[in-house]
Amino acid sequence: MARIHPTAVVADTAELHETVEIGPFAVIGPHVRIGEGTSVGPHAVIEGHTTIGKRNRIFQFAALGAVPQDLKYRGQPTTLEIGDENLIREFATVHIGTEEGGGVTRVGNRCLLQVYSHVAHDCLLGNGVILGAGSMLAGHVVVEDFVIFGGKAGVHQFVRIGRHAFISGMTGVGMDVPPYCTAAGHRAELAGLNTVGLGRHRFTEEQIRNVKHAYRILFREKLQLREAITRVRAEFAGDANVEHMLRFIEGSERGVTR
Repeated sequence: MARIHPTAVVADTAELHETVEIGPFAVIGPHVRIGEGTSVGPHAVIEGHTTIGKRNRIFQFAALGAVPQDLKYRGQPTTLEIGDENLIREFATVHIGTEEGGGVTRVGNRCLLQVYSHVAHDCLLGNGVILGAGSMLAGHVVVEDFVIFGGKAGVHQFVRIGRHAFISGMTGVGMDVPPYCTAAGHRAELAGLNTVGLGRHRFTEEQIRNVKHAYRILFREKLQLREAITRVRAEFAGDANVEHMLRFIEGSERGVTR
């Protein structure tokens, strides 16, 4: 049997792995499923149609699976899916999806949601994402793998953040941020590449050099974006990282931060 503190409130129909631990005064709703080795701290609330994977640690006062802050939501049985080995710190909030937005909010594996961070409805987070303290993602935001947000960063709805990007603290992001880039400023502007992050994830010197060269052509040579993309694709044919950056830019609907 799961280890449930006697003051916790756990619905009879909640599905808990036998190794789950539920702390004092926590609340677990009737449609919640929690996987092996996950612990839920005191006063945390997990509700809605929420599925949580293995070996997560959910700290005190976190709130997961609440209904969206979207006035169009009318009680549909949308979901929240959280993967494995995530750390969700005090007062972090993650909401379920909406029918209009695809019906699911998703957090990948090995993410860190620091204190007071917020993931709104229909957001899709990859693996290894870090949300700094007080950082906020509006609805429908897509975050690729290994993105880091500094404290109190804010992201507008429907924005995409490319993998290995770094968003500086106090930055407001209104357009897509390309992979591997650093964005900073009251209204986000590109401030170079996240070379520290690329090095930590074992990008080779050649891979980093190619991404740097592509970045300069795309964002520093004052070319028309379409012309810059054509040139970069010709010069770095076969480089998977550069191609990912180009496809990300080509797929932008809100426009790209520059």
